[in-house]
Amino acid sequence: MRYTSSEANKLLRRLNEERDALLAKEQKSSTFLAAMGEDPETVRPEYEYQSTQEALNRLDEKIRTVKHAINAFNLEHVVLGFDMTIDQMLIYIPQLTAKKQKLARMKDRLPKQRERDAFNHSGNIIDYSYANYELAAVEADYEAVSDALSKAQTALDVLNNTETMEIVI
Repeated sequence: MRYTSSEANKLLRRLNEERDALLAKEQKSSTFLAAMGEDPETVRPEYEYQSTQEALNRLDEKIRTVKHAINAFNLEHVVLGFDMTIDQMLIYIPQLTAKKQKLARMKDRLPKQRERDAFNHSGNIIDYSYANYELAAVEADYEAVSDALSKAQTALDVLNNTETMEIVI
């Protein structure tokens, strides 16, 4: 069947949720308590070890298949306008995000600002910190990084929702 990257990731999420649910059910039903004098058969939960393990193995195989298809897709497809594969974009976008956050902190500083602890312990001396950079340059870089991040996210979203891959599960 053909899936977009977005659909394949949703399928992967669903398979992992199914696996987690089966593991939780196994955790609850593989052992049980019976009170002294109580017939254990009357409180025994339904559980069959072999079929549960087979179901887990089938889910694990499907998860591996889908994850491999997604990884191959990410290695092969180049994001339009960025000359990078999807896997490179998945590194680039967090890098841009971190850079944008750093620049946001820098651009929000005043050229000269009083330190939070205005009075040091040796008297009434007030400390100031000074920006050792041009605020206008930081603001320009912030805008450029913000635009690049937005374009990268949009380009990746378009590719993830239009290009398809074959997954046989």
